[in-house]
Amino acid sequence: MGRKRIRDIRNEELIEATIIAVHLRGYGVVTMAEIAREASASAASINYYFGSKEGLMEATMRHLLHKLRQAMIRGYATASTPKDRLYAVMDANFDDDLFQVAPCSLWMQFWASAPYSTRLSRLHRINRSRVRSHFLAELNRLLPQDRVETARHALQCYMDGVWLQAAQSETPLDPAEARRAAHRVVDLVIG
Repeated sequence: MGRKRIRDIRNEELIEATIIAVHLRGYGVVTMAEIAREASASAASINYYFGSKEGLMEATMRHLLHKLRQAMIRGYATASTPKDRLYAVMDANFDDDLFQVAPCSLWMQFWASAPYSTRLSRLHRINRSRVRSHFLAELNRLLPQDRVETARHALQCYMDGVWLQAAQSETPLDPAEARRAAHRVVDLVIG
């Protein structure tokens, strides 16, 4: 594995600062200057790397989606049954790196902003389509056809609801407990 470039390191720092600043202030009101201050950088550097606040939000969401994808790959690597793969989907969404208050808060604000931005809307559609596809692939192997869509909807709504609650939490989250609860929900839905 090669060494990281300074630019990549700086991008990651700006993205992490964005997650914190948006969580604390809200996407609609946070300024580039506030994000820059959180990263000990200048607003000009954010413009240089990302072009705009929307570009920074898009890069931040791509960063989180990449973390989600990596968690999915890790989970699928050890899953041998359709039920295990459903657990893997849930586990990825409640991964230690993702299921924290600040990223959950940013994710919720991303969902709220996506309908008003072509760039964010595209990312939202891609992510929803991937999650839907993962659920359907496994549920089609486990349930009669007339129950598949209801089960998919229930699992997806459960994840969204837990993330919404997490985004509004004032205490640290327990990703391991979230994963255990998600497994119980999978068991209920396919039971």
